[in-house]
Amino acid sequence: MTPFTSQELRKGFSSFATGVTVITCLDEENNSHGITISSFNTVSLEPPLILWSLKKHSRLMPWVELGKKHLIHVLERSQEDLAMHFATVKVDQFNGIDHKLAASGLTQIDHCVAYYECETVCVHIGGDHNIIVAKVINLKNHPEREPLIFARSKFVGLDFTEIQSS
Repeated sequence: MTPFTSQELRKGFSSFATGVTVITCLDEENNSHGITISSFNTVSLEPPLILWSLKKHSRLMPWVELGKKHLIHVLERSQEDLAMHFATVKVDQFNGIDHKLAASGLTQIDHCVAYYECETVCVHIGGDHNIIVAKVINLKNHPEREPLIFARSKFVGLDFTEIQSS
């Protein structure tokens, strides 16, 4: 038994500021699906690897398994509504959302800070989640855009005037 409750742990975890991403993928009939994820992290430059986690029993799990492709969107500061939109299950998730098809056939949401087209290379069990490790096979970056940040259970922005782009 742990010396803390799951609510206390969740509150403690919320002290860690993180970017907000939406993952899009295709099902076996080439229908697009998306989900909001804040558990995104870089792993390696050589080879280019990232990781993110998804609830074990998520409806998206079959479509992001080993060898499957997906597109990670780093949300822009003004895209809080998109983060909330993809945080819940909807029948037609992309209705009313500005998007296009990427060359890969994956759905690409417009106006994001960065895009990482990935292929899942391994999946690890991590408690009640699966940890997806994926190889970045293509990317697009828009450093002039400011990312959306999630901290203490709220969406926030950063003051980028102190950060010089290199």
